[in-house]
Amino acid sequence: MPLILDGTTGVTFPAGGLGNPAGAVAGLTDTQTLTNKTLTSPTISGAVVSSMASSVITSGTAVASTSGTSIDFTSIPSWVKRVTVVLQGVSTNGSSAYLARLGTSSGVVTTGYVSSGNQLNPTSSSTSSTAGIIFVIDNAGYVCTGSLVFNNISSNTWVASYTASLTGVATGSAVGGGQIALGGTLDRVRITTVNGTDTFDAGSINILYE
Repeated sequence: MPLILDGTTGVTFPAGGLGNPAGAVAGLTDTQTLTNKTLTSPTISGAVVSSMASSVITSGTAVASTSGTSIDFTSIPSWVKRVTVVLQGVSTNGSSAYLARLGTSSGVVTTGYVSSGNQLNPTSSSTSSTAGIIFVIDNAGYVCTGSLVFNNISSNTWVASYTASLTGVATGSAVGGGQIALGGTLDRVRITTVNGTDTFDAGSINILYE
C-alpha cells in the first residue's frame, strides 16, 4: 500500500530555527504518492559496514569405532575453515599409531604431510609421519579420548594440533600436530592407522565443523 502525504494543513516548524527565522509553514499543495523510495543513512566516518555471517558449529554423525580399519567423514562443505575430530574411548586391536588424513573430491591424501607427536606415559615416545597427522598410540590396550583440530590458515593449507588422554593398560597423554597443503578444497576426513590393517574395536568418533 502506498503512503499518501496530504499537505492540506501543512507542518509548522518553530521560529528561530536555522534557516527558518519566521516559523514558516511547509506543506504540499497537491496530494502526492510516495512509493518505492529507499531511505539511506549517512556514512559514519571510521565505521565499517559488513554483512553478518553466522558462526555455527555443525556436528557430524558419530560413528562407532568398533570395527573396520578406517573411519571416514565426507561431504564437508566447501566454506568450512575449521574441523575438529573428537574421539571418545577409541582403541584398536593392534599397536600401530593412529593417522588422520584429509581429502578432496579427488580422494583422501596420503602424502605430503608434516607431522610429529609425543606420547607421555610411563614409557614416553615420539614419532613423525608424512602420510598423515599422527597420533602416538602404540599399545593395543590403550583407550584414547581427545580431539584433533584442523584450522585453515590460507587457501587449501590446513594446520593441525591434538591432545588426548590415554587410559587402559597405562595412564598418559598424547600431544602433537602438523600441516598439509591440499591440491583442492577439503571435503573429507579419514581416521585410520599407520599400517592400515589394525582394526578399531571400541569407542566412537565424530567431527564438528565451522
